Amino acid sequence: MAKESEAVNPFETAKRQIDIVADILGLDSGIRAILKAPKRELTVNFPVRMDDNSYRVFTGYRVQYNMARGPTKGGIRYHPQVTLDEVRALAAWMTWKCAVVNLPYGGGKGGVICDPKHMSQGELERLTRRYASEIAPIIGPEIDIPAPDVYTDSQTMAWIMDTYSMQKGYSVPGVVTGKPISLGGSEGRGEATGRGCAYVIREAASHAGVRVKGGSVAVQGFGNAGSVAAKILHDEQGAKIVAVSDSRGGIINPQGLNPHAVDEFKHKTGSVVGFPGSKPISNTEILEAKVDILIPAALENQLTKKNAEKVQARVIAEAANGPTLPEADKVFYESKITVLPDILANAGGVTVSYFEWAQDIQGFFWPLEEVNQRLERTMVKSYAEVHKVAEERSVHNRTAAYVLAIQRVVDALKMRGIYP
Repeated sequence: MAKESEAVNPFETAKRQIDIVADILGLDSGIRAILKAPKRELTVNFPVRMDDNSYRVFTGYRVQYNMARGPTKGGIRYHPQVTLDEVRALAAWMTWKCAVVNLPYGGGKGGVICDPKHMSQGELERLTRRYASEIAPIIGPEIDIPAPDVYTDSQTMAWIMDTYSMQKGYSVPGVVTGKPISLGGSEGRGEATGRGCAYVIREAASHAGVRVKGGSVAVQGFGNAGSVAAKILHDEQGAKIVAVSDSRGGIINPQGLNPHAVDEFKHKTGSVVGFPGSKPISNTEILEAKVDILIPAALENQLTKKNAEKVQARVIAEAANGPTLPEADKVFYESKITVLPDILANAGGVTVSYFEWAQDIQGFFWPLEEVNQRLERTMVKSYAEVHKVAEERSVHNRTAAYVLAIQRVVDALKMRGIYP
């Protein structure tokens, strides 16, 4: 499976998804060309002083994919395998994600090629501040609003917000989301992606003939989104978490795992591997586990034509971005496996990011209960709209979500027209 996923260019996948929907909507070649081309791309190469006083040059990217519906929005990831095409794809998916939950945003994404696991806090701060300085001309509350992603967090956003604010001469909390509460962050933002995913699973379960209460769940990628989704499904919906994994491997216990205890164990040891009372399972095997609900919450290109027929789950909820290739989608649809696509299932994060941005601009903040209620309303409504399109057009949920999202972007493009 590794060789197959490494060979896949994520931006080619993103463009193929656009073509599928463009055919359904009957879009002309001009509109197709606009939808398949990022509006703006910035590549930066910048030096960072390391702890041993040597200098290393890092490469970073920021892609603003489409601004028809508003300023671009999207995370920044730090990872050794970041590529420009990956960032392009993620920015495209953010465009559709924002549109499918009807936020007034376009999509953007950023990344720096680095290995944060082998960098000190000081090195990460210097890298972040220099990268923020390099992309500062094209970001801002009305232009492009970054957020955390893989191996970045609220501290990263605090450094970016401070760096941008120093250049402006006054505090600009709305330049990023996912900030600490003390700097204008929103209540509920940290768990929003996982919580939103759990809401969508709950809504979809009855249509898929699956009971969440007592149902079995496997989570590939027990990071923020995966662990939060597992906890909410366990605590609030009565699901049984039977398998979880992280980058070092996975664990399984058919009798159930307490996700809170697993999370505590991971924080102490650095991995879920070795959790008492569990047996080891690989990241490949966890995708094929006999469960009711599978949550891919790791990296993209995990579910392929090669392993799709081995998947036994009845519901797949994509907490990660782009974990399923189009060939696998076809297999799942024919097998009557319900896929909750990333642009819907993990849109809780960007939804509460939007709430944070709105609160920053107003200077008026909402309590956690209100944030979660607004998130639930948004996710429930969005799932219902996607399900309706899927039923009306006899397509699977990913295509339905894309039809809904791309139609909204196309409507905005046509209404605005082409300048000049």
